[in-house]
Amino acid sequence: MSLPSLVPHRGRRFAVTARILSAVVFSFVCYLCIGIPLAVLPGFAHLDLGYSTIVAGLAVSAQYLATLLSRPHAGRMADAMGPKRTVVAGLIVLAISGLFLALAALVPKIPALSLALILLSRLGLGFAESWVSTGSITWGIGGIGGEHTARVISWNGIATYGGIALGAPLGVTLARDHGFISLGILTFALALVALPLALAKARVAPSHGERLPFKSVLSRVMPYGAGLALASIGFGSLSTFVALYYASRGWADAALSLSIFGGCFIGIRLVFGNAIDRFGGYRVAIASLFVECLGLLLLWQGTTPHAALAGAALTGAGFALVFPALGVEAVGRVSTHNRGAALGAYSVFLDVALGLTGPVGGWVAGLYDYPAIFLLAGFAALAAMFLATSLYLRFGRDRNVRDNQVDARA
Repeated sequence: MSLPSLVPHRGRRFAVTARILSAVVFSFVCYLCIGIPLAVLPGFAHLDLGYSTIVAGLAVSAQYLATLLSRPHAGRMADAMGPKRTVVAGLIVLAISGLFLALAALVPKIPALSLALILLSRLGLGFAESWVSTGSITWGIGGIGGEHTARVISWNGIATYGGIALGAPLGVTLARDHGFISLGILTFALALVALPLALAKARVAPSHGERLPFKSVLSRVMPYGAGLALASIGFGSLSTFVALYYASRGWADAALSLSIFGGCFIGIRLVFGNAIDRFGGYRVAIASLFVECLGLLLLWQGTTPHAALAGAALTGAGFALVFPALGVEAVGRVSTHNRGAALGAYSVFLDVALGLTGPVGGWVAGLYDYPAIFLLAGFAALAAMFLATSLYLRFGRDRNVRDNQVDARA
């Protein structure tokens, strides 16, 4: 039985939101820990340990590889063992990751050992990200009912980006004032603080039923994942190349464009979080992708910093609801007891897109300069919009008819 049927109508919305936040807070802790070393780790590997920038970049990327490889397992784990055990396991690995990071700071005079410890830390962080994030979403949905899937995914995204946004500057400050070791110690401490909270929270029993093979789940969510991947190219392009784009044009304050992007992203999720429940995931995705495309094209044609800021704002506003809008439709393509696997498979497309955007965007910039990256991303968003439209024409209208018939009978 879902939460709305258990509480009075008045205050029901607050009760649902509180239940969601009690689950996604673990995602916030995890992504806060991801953000803490984000801006400091490359410099430590390059300047303190003496490795090349390529090796420093690979050390950072090890986390994303681990996340990509562990997404399917995280979804299956949440379905079969329950989201509570999945989140608890992720927090334990998160604490171990922080411990390895702290140990790496103790042996800078043995660069090979320090780098090995960093790699172990990054791999652990990648696994923790998959387990905590997938487990938190599944925990939230299981605690309040599948009709609130879109809201859970939206709030989890706010927790995700909010954690990274707070963690990155916090890490820089800690490293400057207390040394690199403080990053590992804080990660370890945050995981240990969150662990008893997760253990005390009421469990959601794993769903029972036929478990589809991952290949079958993947095939069902693939069209939605493809749309997410195409939409994510804009986010990846902006976050990776906007500083170089600004520098190529002699503009200052590139970081402001990222702040504008993040502010619009979170603002749209907070203000229009119920749009998916009201209008359906397909319609919201189509509208969002259109706005994102406009923002990327404005970045491509921007001739002033103000135009670029407007482009970043539209890109953030458009991308904000794409993940939950397509995600709620993707999850709807599988049964309840395959929900975690569907979320894991769907999230893989985001990981792949962000992993490929850097090298592909760099290749495009080398051939045509930096604005061309945003033109390519704009075409990708346009392609995602047409894909979402085709999915709506195939699946969305039939479901709308069924929903109207149910409302009429009620």
